[in-house]
Amino acid sequence: MEKIGVVGAGIVGLAVARELATVRGAEVTVLEKEGRVGAHQTGHNSGVVHAGIYYPPGSLKARLCREGVALLKEYCAAHGLAYDEVGKLVVASTRAERAGLAALAERARANGVPGIAELDALGLREIEPHAVGVAAVHSPYTAICDFPAVARRLAQDVAELGGSVRLAHPVRAIRERAGKVEVLAGKRKLAFDRLVVCGGLGTDAVARMAGAPGDVRIVPFRGEYYSLSGAARDLVRGLIYPVPDPRYPFLGVHLTRRIDGGVLVGPNAVLAMAYEGYRWRNFRNFGQIISWPGTLRMARTHWRTGIKETYGSLVKNSFVKGARRYVPELTAADLERAPGGVRAQAVARDGRLVDDFVVDIHGNVVLVRNAPSPAATSSLAIARHIAGIVPALVR
Repeated sequence: MEKIGVVGAGIVGLAVARELATVRGAEVTVLEKEGRVGAHQTGHNSGVVHAGIYYPPGSLKARLCREGVALLKEYCAAHGLAYDEVGKLVVASTRAERAGLAALAERARANGVPGIAELDALGLREIEPHAVGVAAVHSPYTAICDFPAVARRLAQDVAELGGSVRLAHPVRAIRERAGKVEVLAGKRKLAFDRLVVCGGLGTDAVARMAGAPGDVRIVPFRGEYYSLSGAARDLVRGLIYPVPDPRYPFLGVHLTRRIDGGVLVGPNAVLAMAYEGYRWRNFRNFGQIISWPGTLRMARTHWRTGIKETYGSLVKNSFVKGARRYVPELTAADLERAPGGVRAQAVARDGRLVDDFVVDIHGNVVLVRNAPSPAATSSLAIARHIAGIVPALVR
């Protein structure tokens, strides 16, 4: 029986493991350094199931997001997992944003996003009575779900298919020899026919072990949130987003209803100095992050945005102002600090923020180099895509 290892027990890694065990009948082992599944990006995101509005038609993101939505909805229904189509409004708050909004609607339709409607100021208030703007695009089937619960269910699937998820097994070394991939994980030495790396924030470290540092590097961005308290939660029915700036893969401060009934405000996007830099004072990986030429080139290009995002991190009123742009009734007292997350964003040597999903093959190792949002939404489709790549590997 073919033996395949998967590094990373986030939602993407677990989906890949399940797919390979299902379609290949492989004996799959998932290696995870933490003591639980979904400990990082999977467990720190907003829970939005993206419909595919933003992504360039024909891109891997656009295709896998649309496929992933359908697969995820079906999976949640089959396993009794929460999935709620609360809908999303992308709001133009000024006339200057109308052109960008119209282009977004056109892109959404090109991607096959169902039910897209362009609304005027009155129409958007019919969807979100407390929101304001000059126009909006409505995506009625954009949903929310519990991604950590999905990850736990995927881990259970892997076990039921004869695989294993080994927690607290950090990968320490990788070597290809005699057609096998040997992996030292924790205190165990394991041998696989294939290895798939879905390492998220730890991608670069594992890639170096595999002898494939690559042409892009992960640069971590901390996303910080506030949550609405008390009656203020009732001011938001679904999801309220700004018109995105096409220069950046980050969407800006928005309001997101969660599957537990809470409402998040955020996130911003602050360059972190550690791959798991959930707090300001963590500089653990400063040298590695800054030494990548793309980091400084990116900073030189986008320093104004960096200052703005850092200011928003330090000054609560910046978040309040961003939220009030769309829901004016909100006050500073309505916002409470909430846990944030760290996004694993690939940056090229020239400083370009890599927007699309990126998957590389190196010998018998498949490396997921870039899988930011909407990776959770797309996870089951990404798994199918990777399962189609694995047979092409050289033995």
